[in-house]
Amino acid sequence: MVWDKKSTIVRFKNGAVRAAFRYGEHVAPGPAGRLARDLWFSAPPRMAELPVPEGGEPFEVLAEGHAVRGLVWEPRVSAGSTAEGTVYLMHGRGGRGAQFGAMVQPLVDAGFRVVLLDAPAHGSSDPGPAGPRRTNGIEFAKALDAVFCRFGPAEAVVAHSLGTIATYLALRFGWLGTERLVLVAPMVESRSLFDQFQAALGIGRRTRRAFDQAVLDWVGIPVAEFDARFQAGQVPALPTLVVTDRDDRQTAYADVVDFAETIGAPLVSTEGLGHRKVLRDPEVVRTVVEFVTGARDRAASA
Repeated sequence: MVWDKKSTIVRFKNGAVRAAFRYGEHVAPGPAGRLARDLWFSAPPRMAELPVPEGGEPFEVLAEGHAVRGLVWEPRVSAGSTAEGTVYLMHGRGGRGAQFGAMVQPLVDAGFRVVLLDAPAHGSSDPGPAGPRRTNGIEFAKALDAVFCRFGPAEAVVAHSLGTIATYLALRFGWLGTERLVLVAPMVESRSLFDQFQAALGIGRRTRRAFDQAVLDWVGIPVAEFDARFQAGQVPALPTLVVTDRDDRQTAYADVVDFAETIGAPLVSTEGLGHRKVLRDPEVVRTVVEFVTGARDRAASA
């Protein structure tokens, strides 16, 4: 029999955490709920650097007093003409702006200024107000809003995963304004994920109530509102394209279908690309660029 030290340590740690939550359920559900919140919002390891097209100029802005960094590409425009508009690229939890590298040059070639950013505690950006070990969708939203205030109105925002809810929050509570949205592998809702988290750690009902309250106290939004359908209903309707992969293990396909139907958006489904490769697929990139440029709308009216 081979002793797998890593898996044994993981099982020991998970067992110890479950035991702690069983104890906390009976004697201290409040602190146990806050511990669960801190575990849930732990900042993931930073994704390694990824290649992006040449010509991107680094920038830095402050969001809630913390540095948010990214790159901006300016299009080549003829004398007397201007850029078609600005496209913002908003990644999700555990990602970084460079994940959109395959989309940058086609959008620049179409005449757009392209801005990608790294959210707090991700990529090259500093941690946000939550510190180096935690982050949340509110920090993502405020980072996007701060970058928007630097570069101005958006022709489109292309968001991935948690970036979907962050974009809606920035539209709802910030200065962000855009003509179109493209939502790729969107994170639709958190409640079922919280439920899975609760079951995995053996969290009881009293601790779960404390967890929900701790989330509200910390980010100012109830757990039930971490739902793209709800957030979409709080902002003016926008032309939106939804793209997802049937084999995405992080975002349930049925949830994305329901979300697209709820907001009345066309849904493009792929297969075999999963949660992240979908951002680099040539056909997906072409479809996104066509939607952003409005090529389909012009063809339909011709």
